[in-house]
Amino acid sequence: MVHFDYTIKEEMGLHARPAGVMVKKLKPLACNIIITCGERSADAKKMFALMAMAVKCGETVTVKIDGDMEDEVKKELLEFFHVNF
Repeated sequence: MVHFDYTIKEEMGLHARPAGVMVKKLKPLACNIIITCGERSADAKKMFALMAMAVKCGETVTVKIDGDMEDEVKKELLEFFHVNF
């Protein structure tokens, strides 16, 4: 298992458009990806679960990746977060 922390910089927080793109990219992967923010957590492959977290600008999320190609997925997701959130 690998993980990283990321503080959301996007004014709109973890919002629908980029989250939808992220979910679409992650669904076919053979690994589990959980995003946690405080006491809230969600499967990163489930759009409604991510939106229910209501992550706001300035909050820090922890992304945990467990399964095939963990390091590659971590690298790609970290870049995705930097560009979109």
